[in-house]
Amino acid sequence: MEDSAAVAGLLWDQWLPANVRALISEVLPGGAGDARRLAVWLAGVHDIGKATPAFACQVDQLADVMRAHGLEMKTRRQFGPDRRLAPHGLAGQVLLAQWLEEQHGWTGRQSAQFAVVVGGHHGVPPDHGQLKALDDRPQLLRTPGASRGLWRQVQEELLDVCAEEFGVQDRLTAWRAVKLPQPVQALLSALVIVADWIASNPDLFPYFPQAVHRTGAERVAAAWQGLRLPEPWEAEEPPEGVQELFGARFDLPPGAVVRPVQEAAVRLARRTSAPGLMVIEAPMGEGKTEAALAVAEVLAARSGAGGVFFALPTMATGNAMFPRLLDWLKRLPAEEGTRLSALLAHSKAALNDEYADLMRKSAQRIAAVEVDEEERSWRPGDEQRIASAELVAHAWLRGRKKAMLSSFVVGTVDQLLFAGLKSRHLALRHLAVAGKVVVIDEAHAYDTYMSAYLDRVLSWLGAYRVPVVVLSATLPAGRRRQLAEAYAGAGGAVDAEEFEAVARTDAYPLLTAVPPGGTPVVECPQVSARGTSVHLERLDDDFGVLADRLAAELEGGGCALVVRNTVHRVLETARVLRERFGDDAVTVAHSRFIDVDRAAKDAGLLARFGPPGKSEERPRGPHVVVASQVAEQSLDVDFDLLVSDLCPVDLLLQRMGRLHRHQRGKGQADRPRRLRTARCLVTGVDWTGPVPVPVRGSVAVYGAYGLLRSAAVLLEHLDGSRRPVRLPQDISPLVQGAYGDGPAGPASWAEAMDAALQRHEEHRKDQAERAGAFRLDAVGRPGRPLIGWVAAGVGDADDTRTGRAQVRDSREALEVVVVQRRADGSLATVDWIAPDKAGLELPQDRPPAPRAARAAAACGLRLPSQFSYADVMDRAIAELKELYVPAWQVKDSHWLAGQLILALDADCQTRLAGFSLRYSPSDGLEVTRA
Repeated sequence: MEDSAAVAGLLWDQWLPANVRALISEVLPGGAGDARRLAVWLAGVHDIGKATPAFACQVDQLADVMRAHGLEMKTRRQFGPDRRLAPHGLAGQVLLAQWLEEQHGWTGRQSAQFAVVVGGHHGVPPDHGQLKALDDRPQLLRTPGASRGLWRQVQEELLDVCAEEFGVQDRLTAWRAVKLPQPVQALLSALVIVADWIASNPDLFPYFPQAVHRTGAERVAAAWQGLRLPEPWEAEEPPEGVQELFGARFDLPPGAVVRPVQEAAVRLARRTSAPGLMVIEAPMGEGKTEAALAVAEVLAARSGAGGVFFALPTMATGNAMFPRLLDWLKRLPAEEGTRLSALLAHSKAALNDEYADLMRKSAQRIAAVEVDEEERSWRPGDEQRIASAELVAHAWLRGRKKAMLSSFVVGTVDQLLFAGLKSRHLALRHLAVAGKVVVIDEAHAYDTYMSAYLDRVLSWLGAYRVPVVVLSATLPAGRRRQLAEAYAGAGGAVDAEEFEAVARTDAYPLLTAVPPGGTPVVECPQVSARGTSVHLERLDDDFGVLADRLAAELEGGGCALVVRNTVHRVLETARVLRERFGDDAVTVAHSRFIDVDRAAKDAGLLARFGPPGKSEERPRGPHVVVASQVAEQSLDVDFDLLVSDLCPVDLLLQRMGRLHRHQRGKGQADRPRRLRTARCLVTGVDWTGPVPVPVRGSVAVYGAYGLLRSAAVLLEHLDGSRRPVRLPQDISPLVQGAYGDGPAGPASWAEAMDAALQRHEEHRKDQAERAGAFRLDAVGRPGRPLIGWVAAGVGDADDTRTGRAQVRDSREALEVVVVQRRADGSLATVDWIAPDKAGLELPQDRPPAPRAARAAAACGLRLPSQFSYADVMDRAIAELKELYVPAWQVKDSHWLAGQLILALDADCQTRLAGFSLRYSPSDGLEVTRA
């Protein structure tokens, strides 16, 4: 009890960000002093439920000692199944509440909001049914008969001593009138959980120290020094001049000037009444990422936030962002000796080279140290003890439950959405985001299902007063309003008219700032001088027509991007174009490559088609990249010509952002003459009938309604003789027109549009209802205890295929690790990857060498949707489990433990669940019916 209380005090003093401490402190009459006492006391009493017969009976020889002192109890077998109704967390909540009510005059409602912190310290606050079941069985808390009074005496004596020892005895009367907001209850619960985990670690707090006899204070000091948690970030107010700020934080080219959107965002962050939500809508390539980091620095300095969480749509975009975050962190001002924790948060983070390097440099043995060894154990450069760099991937702050507690985190948006999912240890996720500035990228990319979770999370972030920065190039006005209302709604009364004004504006670029519970502020900065006019044309959906057109357009050289809405169409298109242009002139990019090949594809695209000066390998002759939606976002690539399947207009605009993205010579003179005018050919549609008919694959992905609305707003731009799309001026009108409620398209489309709208609304309603099944409730009124907070939840939630399916409206995807089976039956890593990783032996009678195991794990592959249907998935898993290697399931082989292994033959083929699978480094995975 002393260990837990002492750790809680150290966490409060040296680890919790200032904004978290302030949020807890402001609701207590004694401010910060009361808040610290409360946290320490709750951590000290959190295990009081162990002083009960239901718990103490578990070890016979220890229980006999207690019986000898008059504390009678049944044996574990005599209790039977009833004993499970009194887990020590629940028992502790009941005992603490009784003590507060009987000894200090609290009401049940007053005590519950404090005691629930004890009840939920194993990750799930009890619900009313559990409390009622235990109340009906008092014998689980105190043995009936003569021993009952002695049990009560022991429990009350422990609670009395804790109240006195931890300084709350004289504060309980004043606290009786406090109404703890639910966010404060969650933060206290999380703090107690962290303190409990640290104090329960036998490497830090040995049960039986043999050679060292320490006082309590020395014991805690030795553990704290051995743990050595990095402190929270204490952001300083950055330089007043925005140009100076960007020059200090980012690698700006010589003579580069901060863009108007970036400057306006920083100035607005400084000017708003209180740090809150900021939505930055600006064109592709305007530097929104840099703007978000600069704004985060300002908001952290103003709010006391102790870190940043950058949420991105996919693992690939997260991997690309992580080194950019590290570069920014290295440029932040810091006092000598400051250590900041950084983490890449997704299920394959350990395979990221930058993160793996940071983990290697951060090697630290988590164990108590001798107090007089402080100077030696903290010496920078000691690779065996601590990281030599200021940025560390701290060993204790890893794993699915603790990872988000690092100060600076890059991860998928799933990690943020989990904060809105009823799941075990949800309080830890809330503590993790409550202490940071949260940045949400590509906010337009989330459907109704995901948006339901995002809006609920935003409402809790507003209650925590967490600064949030939302980034988008193509955000519908209605969605902008929903985000703003969700964030502001928990902080106070929302003026509907003020938020209607947020939705009415069609200005672009646009900044929207919403203080917690306050009035929205809208600002319309200028766009940078650079712009592009894109001429749109229809193109018949015929592979031969496409090949002929590309041959004509690229006759004098040039680079074209063809974006298809399905992988099947990507591969079919590539097959036809290779017949026309040759294998070397066609590149394929989609999501069905193994991870290492996908990373190499992205790097290759950047090397050949990236910005001028960084793309020295740009092809001189004709070249065509055929890609799926992976080309839409986060790749700074630049093409001379774009061909795209019809898709929702916001995504089509994202694709246009890859067309003439950079200036290549004056007036684009460095491009082939025919391609100096930006053109986008729109295909994937039968344009011949009275109403456009998109191809089936596109309808399956996006729905007919979104595609028809997109076609409708593009009508005035389609065909070369009509008005081109001006970027960025036309971005907002097109997006708002496509996503608005007004009519769109010719009258002859009305019947088809109405039928598509009905299906669209039914789908959205279904998504919203299904999202509500496990979604966290809205923030309750102050004083309402978190009893039943995550009742009927999903259990544990993590970044696995199962976990992601809980917050995304998609079937559970099947993920495998791809290896090759040699002619003699042995297994090896695939033979086409980097020479130092290819063809490495994977023995089946022992764990593979670490280098081979890691190389194999880097060949992860997500199987396509054919394998997501229940019967096919079950059959596939059963077949994959036939290649179960017991020697790989041990701790020493953590890279491959628990993985499903897909073994390809020498020709890179195999069969699975009735399908033929073929893989090639150039085209990825192809699946056909066997």
